[in-house]
Amino acid sequence: MTSFSARLIAWQKHCGRRDLPWQNTRDPYRIWLSEIMLQQTQVATVMPFYQRFLSVLPDVSSLATAPIDTVLQLWSGLGYYRRAHLLHRAAQEVVGRYGGAFPRNAATLETLPGIGRSTAAAIAAFAYGERGAILDGNVKRVLARHQGVGGYAGDPGVERALWVQAENLLPDAQIEPYTQALMDLGATVCLRSTPDCARCPVAGDCIARLQNRIDELPAPRPRKPLPQREIAVLLIGRGDEILLERRPPTGIWAGLWSLPEIACDADAAGYCRDRFGADIAAGAAMAPIEHTFTHFRLRLTPLPCTVKRWPMRAEDAGPAACMWLPLPDATGAALPAPIKKLLRSLASRYATA
Repeated sequence: MTSFSARLIAWQKHCGRRDLPWQNTRDPYRIWLSEIMLQQTQVATVMPFYQRFLSVLPDVSSLATAPIDTVLQLWSGLGYYRRAHLLHRAAQEVVGRYGGAFPRNAATLETLPGIGRSTAAAIAAFAYGERGAILDGNVKRVLARHQGVGGYAGDPGVERALWVQAENLLPDAQIEPYTQALMDLGATVCLRSTPDCARCPVAGDCIARLQNRIDELPAPRPRKPLPQREIAVLLIGRGDEILLERRPPTGIWAGLWSLPEIACDADAAGYCRDRFGADIAAGAAMAPIEHTFTHFRLRLTPLPCTVKRWPMRAEDAGPAACMWLPLPDATGAALPAPIKKLLRSLASRYATA
């Protein structure tokens, strides 16, 4: 039987993906951008964001000099916003430390913000042909099944064992098609549920298949009950405008624009009086919105508020930046996904009223 890597390389030439927008290039900027966007996000979701991002920020210099608001606006809806902040910082380091030229090896790439061991190896492989192992989520599943590595892949001991396997299986040459084949196999064939073993080029010696352990490997993340958080978000309207407030620079939705938020049992009128020196009337609460993060669930209850008196510009009130925007314009701001969805629904409702 031919080697694991040889079978994958041959399979990639006939069955792998070859027309994704970040393929068929040696441009490290485009490769890096795709790798960061694809972290914890599916290809179909990433593609329109990737193309829109490049249309505005086509190279590392334009990204490095862009305001963070522009970066976050282009990222809005893609989630995991810390990636956007790290992307921006890494671009500034590439320009500032390396004169706009990406480092040419994985070890140096890994020193940039937001680039871990697997991502650095993928960039170096696709941009420069450097030989190195990758181990993203899909590859962990492929190797855990083929090599029979038990346990949860996120466990440090299991991950170390998978890195050993990833290193041992590397081919001496053709690292680009091999790396792409590993990614493609996990994304299109060796799926978490209902894998298509009949199409798998390495099914013949896959331990999970031979031992009837496909559903067992890799073990799922240990289940823990997700804590529930609840907040109210204020839809403060003034004519056709709505008030947006910038989120803190750290924490969830860092740096994005959103709606002012309060505890569900807090007095909205009292909050606006203390925060803005304004007089508002709160209406009936709307249906709650459920949003799930990795570590907790968030329930947002929209609370429409009408302005009776607004004695000062909201931008000057308190420590956080605020701004008024017409509702249709607000939907285009750098907003968290559930807030963007809420405002789009309201804008559509008002447009047809």
